[in-house]
Amino acid sequence: MEHDIADSVGTRHVVVTGAGGQLGAALLEAFPDAQGLTRADWDVTMPPPVSGVDLVLHAAAWTNVDAAEDDPQGAAAVNVGGTQHVAEFGAPLVYFSTDYVFDGTKRTPYLESDSPNPLGVYGRTKLQGEAAAGEQAWIVRSSWLFGWASTNFVRTMLRLGTERDEVAVVDDQRGSPTYVGHLAAATRELLERPFGVWHLAADGDCTWADFAEAIFEAAGLDCRVRRITAAELGRPAPRPAYSVLRSDREGAPTLPHWRDGLRECLARL
Repeated sequence: MEHDIADSVGTRHVVVTGAGGQLGAALLEAFPDAQGLTRADWDVTMPPPVSGVDLVLHAAAWTNVDAAEDDPQGAAAVNVGGTQHVAEFGAPLVYFSTDYVFDGTKRTPYLESDSPNPLGVYGRTKLQGEAAAGEQAWIVRSSWLFGWASTNFVRTMLRLGTERDEVAVVDDQRGSPTYVGHLAAATRELLERPFGVWHLAADGDCTWADFAEAIFEAAGLDCRVRRITAAELGRPAPRPAYSVLRSDREGAPTLPHWRDGLRECLARL
């Protein structure tokens, strides 16, 4: 099943939820005619405020992984209930999911055919959101998003790198840091593909500590990285130790290497 949405997207009513976040900002650049809805415009835990929508890029989400452990109902209201409300438009939608639907016990990249097994509330609610998206949906699983807007690891490391001589960063979690600009471009390409689950993440992989060192080096910051374990950091929510995503689906869009994404991101900061 092929779709004509990508070719005619400029003539359709496209809505981007979560337009105030880093992914939403990137999607609005990739889809310049889209209507962006921030949380102030629409709290997705409430019924939708607009109608006549032809395509929804659903980037609104509860993304605070640790806070979800303390407020599972709040996380579910956004990630599951919010997605149900988006599905009420009755239009095709792109639902952005996460590598955290997996438990991280694998040591080779996770494919769409692998069975999810989330470790925490955030991952569970995002997995339930995948089901809530319905059959007219592209389920996009990505990982370790970063960009020029909002709060993310790159922006945090740049701030800490100017304030400190050393930063402690987890070195026993491995994934693929994905630049939102590249993910948004791949999303546009995905609209020509069949509905279903797709893994779209940057090429290459690294640990958070590797990523931090690359950020400091690329930004010219003289800051050391002290490599620690997740147990030493002691965060409330469990996280997968390995969550590299790859696709085994025919025609899957490919993204550039995470180092390329980092360079493009830093050029905008």
